[in-house]
Amino acid sequence: MNNIASIAIKLFGGDEPCRCGGAHEICLHCEQCRVSEPDRVYDPALGIAAVIDATVLKATANSQEVIDLCQIANRYQTASVCINSHFIPLIKAALDGVKSCTVINFPLGSGSASAIASETEAVLDLGVDEVDMVQNLSALFSNDQESALASILAASRQCMKRGALLKVILETCYLSDTQIITSCLLAKKAGAHFVKTSTGFGTGGATTEHIALMRKVVGPKLGVKASGGIKTRESALAMLSAGANRIGASSVTALL
Repeated sequence: MNNIASIAIKLFGGDEPCRCGGAHEICLHCEQCRVSEPDRVYDPALGIAAVIDATVLKATANSQEVIDLCQIANRYQTASVCINSHFIPLIKAALDGVKSCTVINFPLGSGSASAIASETEAVLDLGVDEVDMVQNLSALFSNDQESALASILAASRQCMKRGALLKVILETCYLSDTQIITSCLLAKKAGAHFVKTSTGFGTGGATTEHIALMRKVVGPKLGVKASGGIKTRESALAMLSAGANRIGASSVTALL
């Protein structure tokens, strides 16, 4: 596997040491420095429910399913409920003490930076608390890191202004270790709060190996969300042990 620090230097240059604990070692001069912020790591004392993003993103989802999921989330006080943006007004009305979350540039990761910016603005105008965006996979696979970074910035700058939390979905099932490292560095540089494994629509979901790598790259100041294929309590605990501090799951009661 390529050295994480050497990839960071190749992407961004510089030799100022980082202060945030990331394995990139050099300072990335991120859009938002998080060195003084609390660590985003799992605290077992909180329990699993507090780190679950209760999720329904399937094409056939209907209002009653979303309401049912909100009721489960309210009962267990999950971290958030994550839905497609059509349902934002519905969950904002239904949730009690639970954050609202939606997805953008989803699920293919092929939208332009301007399209991502417009979509981010639209969901923030609806009052959503958290945004999970698929990174610009088209740019990444074209070795166009400048456009890949610009796409995340298009969302992160708006989220920071509006006080919303941004998670960047890498879609790790399609990526080499080097591409995972690159994607984590781009997300951190752009000011994201989390990196996330999967959409749930790719060829595979989260693995403990990918979670451990992502955590190593970003260090303790960014969150790491495991999503895709997590259907049992045992698999959730394995992801948390590997370095995740947020779990995306549709089978909430099975995890609890």
